[in-house]
Amino acid sequence: VQLQASGGGLVQAGGSLRLSCAASGRTLSNYDMGWFRQAPGKEREFVAAVTWSGAGTYYADSVKGRFTISRNNPENTLYLQMNKLEPEDTAVYYCAAERRGGILYTEAVRYDYWGQGTQVTVSS
Repeated sequence: VQLQASGGGLVQAGGSLRLSCAASGRTLSNYDMGWFRQAPGKEREFVAAVTWSGAGTYYADSVKGRFTISRNNPENTLYLQMNKLEPEDTAVYYCAAERRGGILYTEAVRYDYWGQGTQVTVSS
């Protein structure tokens, strides 16, 4: 499956952005999906994950209550709604797919396919 992330940009602290991840090549419903981010000089970190059906979600503590992960399988698209953005959220955001196994993983190494990343910059 090929993944294409989009929707990043520059926003002021307290603002909102919605990231999208369009999949092609394979139907998205075959995969559990995740969002990760990587800030300059830091390791890639887990943000959120969702099961193949959308019924199960999991979030990093740093984004819980502010970000919402969702998916539209018929449209082969994954989303990340980001509210109350903080300067610490500044990073390149990546979507990733993992062949569904019923468990949501936070480790990047567990994911099989990656999008190219989209830059999110939050100004203070």
